[in-house]
Amino acid sequence: MGNIGGQASGDFRLGQGALRILYSLIKDTIPSLAGDAYLQSNPSAVVVPAARSTTLSATVKKGILGGSVAFTRPDVGQNIVGGAFLVGGTVYTPRTRPLGLFINDAGGNSYENTPAVASGKGPFLRGGSVGVKIYETQVQTVLPLVPGGAAGVIGDPLTYNVGDKLYASVNGLLTNRWADSFEAQWLTTAAMGSLAAGATQEPDVTRMGTVIAPPEVSGSTEMFITLAFIG
Repeated sequence: MGNIGGQASGDFRLGQGALRILYSLIKDTIPSLAGDAYLQSNPSAVVVPAARSTTLSATVKKGILGGSVAFTRPDVGQNIVGGAFLVGGTVYTPRTRPLGLFINDAGGNSYENTPAVASGKGPFLRGGSVGVKIYETQVQTVLPLVPGGAAGVIGDPLTYNVGDKLYASVNGLLTNRWADSFEAQWLTTAAMGSLAAGATQEPDVTRMGTVIAPPEVSGSTEMFITLAFIG
């Protein structure tokens, strides 16, 4: 992460979690967690080895992760949030929308209490400024950035820059490629986009935030972002 100014121990680099909250707007605990929030694999949708994010550890735990996206879950019911889930392993459910970023791993950590398991809640951040250590590092889908344009090449590397807009990927991680968003997949499949014949374009997809300081080429993998307030 680049220099963000101010003072903190270790130049803001000593945090151990995947999501470091620098400024919070709303920490939402109203919805309950979907049952699969404790069981999902990571990545949850695109499991092609070449597309796996290099920010995920080789033995990443199951369940939603701190720093991953909290989605509405119309496949489960009302007032439910969870991770990026494909029904039957293949179906992107329409109206699955991103709301914010989960603050903690659903499964907790060894030798700590597990409030998500005990309460059925998974607090997520809606708006603020954060450092995030997990995000997509490769292209995830073949959906083109421009309708009728060149298809995406799964596994191609992504590069983050200051000012990039961020979206909720098919795996529930942040990405700067809108066509890899979970929403873009169901909008395209259901022909619910705003273009002719229901084709999808970038404004149809929820913007999660903006990159303020991209990850360092050699050094910290943390990315500093402003997180949008999604109503």
